[in-house]
Amino acid sequence: MSRKNEARLRRARQTRHKIREVAAVRLTVHRTNTHIYAQITTPGGDKVLAAASTAEKEVRGQLKHGANRKAAELIGQRIAAKAKEKGIDKVAFDRAGYRYHGRVKALAEAARAGGLKF
Repeated sequence: MSRKNEARLRRARQTRHKIREVAAVRLTVHRTNTHIYAQITTPGGDKVLAAASTAEKEVRGQLKHGANRKAAELIGQRIAAKAKEKGIDKVAFDRAGYRYHGRVKALAEAARAGGLKF
């Protein structure tokens, strides 16, 4: 594993520890070179309550490329809509050690616009 990825995972552990302390429902983001994923988990992290990604069949039809800001905004809107269906309106944002910039920021802002409170 590269040092860069180890540092990212160390940052993610710190964030997740703090979120677990406050026992909040968690919105986690994961990004790759080709896709972006978002999921909402229980405070313990043992069950996924809602998930959205650019790898989903209906999303792939709408997008030319799954790894840009436009795709991240769409996933942010989808995860917010799925959370509203489940009755979830307040979450803790777990950026998984990624910088709050670019695709991660676009997803977060779209989720906020969709009605989620961080």
